Amino acid sequence: MTAPDSDDRTGAGSVSGAGGISRINPPELARPSGFSHAVVASGRTVYLAGQTALDSSGAVVGGGIVGQFEQALGNLLVALAAAGGTPDRLVKLTIYIVDMDDYRDHAKEIGTVWRRLVGRTYPATAGIGVSRLWDPTALVELEAVAVLP
Repeated sequence: MTAPDSDDRTGAGSVSGAGGISRINPPELARPSGFSHAVVASGRTVYLAGQTALDSSGAVVGGGIVGQFEQALGNLLVALAAAGGTPDRLVKLTIYIVDMDDYRDHAKEIGTVWRRLVGRTYPATAGIGVSRLWDPTALVELEAVAVLP
């Protein structure tokens, strides 16, 4: 979901994992690109609230969809770190998207942001088109679940 061109494809039918997290991609489903079809995890669960591109003063920053995605993902990772987690512990991600066409048009750049901030591990992910977010200037919101050891 995050980056259609991603080369992190754990492979049809593969199970990859470490530290109590397994990412599962059955051969009966299309080969994933930028997401995992399923994730099995054991440990302490951290529920991360939806994050938009707000800076510390509460203003939306980042300009377009790529900049806002980067700020929102950065905010999500700050909250995760404060809970004692690291990006590889993300098991579920929901991306709320105001303009799905704009998101898809910039998927490659968004994937680059993901790989720079998170790496090449991908949670089970859904991208959901919405008519607007709480802040009318926000273009994207990220909500996640992580599992810590």
